[in-house]
Amino acid sequence: MASFIKLYPENPNPKEIAKVIKVLKDGGLIIYPTDTVYGLGCDITNTKALERIAKIKGIKLEKANFSFICHDLSNLSDYVRQIDTATFKILKRALPGPYTFILPGNNNLPKEFKKKKTVGIRVPDNAITLEIVRQLGNPIVSTSIHDDDEVLEYSTDPELIFEKWQFLVDLVIDGGYGDNQPSTVIDLSEEEPEIIREGKGSLDIL
Repeated sequence: MASFIKLYPENPNPKEIAKVIKVLKDGGLIIYPTDTVYGLGCDITNTKALERIAKIKGIKLEKANFSFICHDLSNLSDYVRQIDTATFKILKRALPGPYTFILPGNNNLPKEFKKKKTVGIRVPDNAITLEIVRQLGNPIVSTSIHDDDEVLEYSTDPELIFEKWQFLVDLVIDGGYGDNQPSTVIDLSEEEPEIIREGKGSLDIL
């Protein structure tokens, strides 16, 4: 059964963050808050954990469109091909924030994602998430958790999330109520930006 820990965005407790890092490094799955909906994530370098997430989502790992949660734009060159100045300016304006940007992937992608031409990058405006990724030292792979409720697409109450997911994941973070609006997804892998999904992030950044 999963652990359930409370973290405050204004001041995430270092001891609790250390527990989260340990779970991730041991190949565990976590549910954590972002600046949009709650996410399901694992360490990008752990194949077994990636396979577990794909299984939960009912998809083949190589077909999965997971986002990479980065601490800031300095991780970009690890996984993304050289981008032009105009693209970089859009990223600088928008991040950290409620956006997922689809960018051209490079040859350093983890082997599970080698066949992918693009990668979704997120830098959420949430101190808990950013601190976890910073201390982990590499991105976490993430996917949104959906609700079975037809009216509410995303679960927002951490206690209800825990109830539903406690036997599927290793740790659930209560970072307060989540949003029920996902990130805005913008494809910047071609010459013209393309809006894939309009979510919480405003389109004024383009």
